[in-house]
Amino acid sequence: MRLLPMLFNATLLLGLITLSGCDLHPKNQTQQQQIQARGTLRVGTLYHPLYYFLRDGQQEGLDYELAQGFADSLDVELTMVPAYSLDELFSLLDTGKVDMLAAGLTSTPQRRSQYRFGPSYYDIAQTLVYRKGSARPKDPSQIEGEVRVLAGSSQAESLHQLQRELPELHWETRRDTDAEDLLRQVAEGGADHTLVADILLARTQRYYPNIEAAFTLGEPQPVAWVLDRRADDSLLGQMLTFFNQQQTSGTLARLNEKYFGHVQSFDYVDTRTFLRRTETILPNYQPLFERYAGELDWRLLAAISYQESHWDPEARSYTGVRGMMMLTEDTARQVGVSDRLDPEQSIRGGAHYLASLIARLPDAIPDSERVWFAMAAYNIGLGHLLDARRLTRLRKQDPNSWTAVKESLPLLHQPRWYKKTRYGYARGRETRQFVNNIRQYYQSLLWQDNPGTDPGLTAQHESPSAEPES
Repeated sequence: MRLLPMLFNATLLLGLITLSGCDLHPKNQTQQQQIQARGTLRVGTLYHPLYYFLRDGQQEGLDYELAQGFADSLDVELTMVPAYSLDELFSLLDTGKVDMLAAGLTSTPQRRSQYRFGPSYYDIAQTLVYRKGSARPKDPSQIEGEVRVLAGSSQAESLHQLQRELPELHWETRRDTDAEDLLRQVAEGGADHTLVADILLARTQRYYPNIEAAFTLGEPQPVAWVLDRRADDSLLGQMLTFFNQQQTSGTLARLNEKYFGHVQSFDYVDTRTFLRRTETILPNYQPLFERYAGELDWRLLAAISYQESHWDPEARSYTGVRGMMMLTEDTARQVGVSDRLDPEQSIRGGAHYLASLIARLPDAIPDSERVWFAMAAYNIGLGHLLDARRLTRLRKQDPNSWTAVKESLPLLHQPRWYKKTRYGYARGRETRQFVNNIRQYYQSLLWQDNPGTDPGLTAQHESPSAEPES
């Protein structure tokens, strides 16, 4: 997948916008003027952890955060209007109940014939999924069995076109399910194949490790907001300006890290081992993680412990760190731990140490990213993390952005860079992997508490959400 690509040139796009559209607004008001007169931007969406969901009563999601910024740029309030299917979503726009759609929708030829799309803010690749152990098709002509997709999805559109070349292709659409459930059906042997976005497969493999990508179909598809083709150009023009501002300001890069930064190469053996230990070992220690997590989610603390020790209270590394949370002797003394091999003391001490690191970070680091910086400091030391921020600044990037700093961490291996730091050499590449692994384990633990839903992406408490595919 190609995430958050460079946006189209706004000037060029504005020059290509057709001016022949029918004006639906009364009293010669443009669409933008009508929205501003109403005081509300109405946005159709789908319940989905990448688009829009509720967590502890708060609205979240990539499309929600962008839509809120867009509404602010129009100086109006934002009203999200969730739908429960793709058909219902597009009907909201067709009947004028919303001003636009923001729900991870791909720009396909069929959709472009009916609607207008704003600038793309990430791409997806349509990926055929099969079950590990079954025959892997290398191209569409080798597909055996049935391919299940969601009705009205871009995947259904692609298969319809593909069948013109392969009349023997067997596929069907489903309306009473969502894409994650289709992946579950493949994982459990209830379906032969499904076709989904690569980003969804990458996230879902952490729950169903026996599903794999067979191949990608066609070229990457851009994801963008959708507008009524019958409307004038005013809202689209403002949208182009807005997205260019988000690109320039670095907001899109921050959102990229928040919603996609934890997705990485899939490790089948590691995932199977982790899921097995969540059933056999974690229940013994879960009460301790819950007791000492404080303001953190206990599952985040458990994910850190798994990365450190695989929940082995007697774990030891060659550097001398020991126990469930792999504390050094100095750190153990700082947090009042007398026996590093005692699970309760170790978990209590590790939680206290992580909380102290969060508190000691510079105030300029956004709240949504502080925990990732703190976890890096937990692994490499606060001094080396601050060195990585200094190198990030030297590279003329944002030292308060985890996206930028995690790319500077491997530079701590290189003499030409670490000689410019205060604390010198450090294994920064391992620290970057350390944080990514924890984010993956954390996501899996959240999902296990709510099977069939995606837990969301920050170190908070989860909220249920459906997983439609668009």
